[in-house]
Amino acid sequence: MPTPDATAPTGLREAHRAYLDAMTEGDTTTLDGLLAQDFTLTHMTGYVQPKAEWLAQMRQGRFVYHSIEEKDTTFDIDDDGTTRLTARTLTDATVYGTRANWRLRLATDYAHHDDVWVAQRTVATTW
Repeated sequence: MPTPDATAPTGLREAHRAYLDAMTEGDTTTLDGLLAQDFTLTHMTGYVQPKAEWLAQMRQGRFVYHSIEEKDTTFDIDDDGTTRLTARTLTDATVYGTRANWRLRLATDYAHHDDVWVAQRTVATTW
């Protein structure tokens, strides 16, 4: 599978990096603009969390992302035009008061609108 650095559509890699950077900076205003209005985050527990709830919980300190190190990143383009970027990360985060290093596989669906890549949903699992 090709890597985004080599063959990803223009701007996709930068959009994804901005998403992860906003998470580690706790910048919910930037995240709000990078994520679709109906964005959802599916946690490794299976809970599907709406964007507004996730961002509110970040503002409350329930989700604090200290660092996110990408280990491997790939992408696929589906027949319907949806682009899925999958990143295996080492994520140092405090979730509901417990800090841990998480080996997360983040599968994020992106859509390209008006020359901007917008994250539609992310599904987090472990690897």
